Parts: sequence; structure tokens; C-alpha cells
Amino acid sequence: MADKKLLFTLGSALDKEDGWHFEEEKTSSKSTETKLPSKHFLVLKMEKRQGKPVSMVGPFFLEKEDLIKLCSLLKKKLGSGGTCKEEWMEFQGECREKLKSFLVNEGFRFKG
Repeated sequence: MADKKLLFTLGSALDKEDGWHFEEEKTSSKSTETKLPSKHFLVLKMEKRQGKPVSMVGPFFLEKEDLIKLCSLLKKKLGSGGTCKEEWMEFQGECREKLKSFLVNEGFRFKG
């Protein structure tokens, strides 16, 4: 229990008008580390949204500009719509096998 990190602090301060203060600690869930394509271990998932399949791949550890360029390239190769959300890419339709082959050709690796 000692290794848990507090998300906020609460206490009194004599220099404040009402004597109490509340500070929320800022935690960053996104990693700023960038990795080479060969150092990635990507995961392929499929979800259904409004009854339609969505293929997801990630997490990517790339600069935002590089991630957007890669997403755009993959959308053109797959011939489907898609988007980048944080370190994950989402593509319309069931295209996991094609997606995996394109990313392996780019030098990325997959778990399992």
C-alpha cells in the first residue's frame, strides 16, 4: 500500500484566505518515449461500434506527426477510413490481416 501514489493533496495553509487548499496532482498517462518500428510490440483488436466492425492497432510510440503520416498511408493502402487516437489507430471495417501485413512490411512487430 505504500507504493500507491496520491492523486490529490488536501490540507490547510495559513497564507490562504479561507485557510484550506486543494491541489490535484497532474499525472501523464501518455508516454513521451519514441521507439523505432522494430521495437514496437503492437496489438490488433476488433470492436463493434453501432453494429459495424472497427479494427484497432496499437500502442504506437511515435511522434504525433509520424503517427499521422503512417495512419494516412495505411488508410490509402487499405482503402478505408480511419483515425489516430492518442497511440492507437482505428480503421473502418474488418481489415486486421491486411493491416498486419502492411505494418510488418514497414518493420513493426506484433505480440503473439
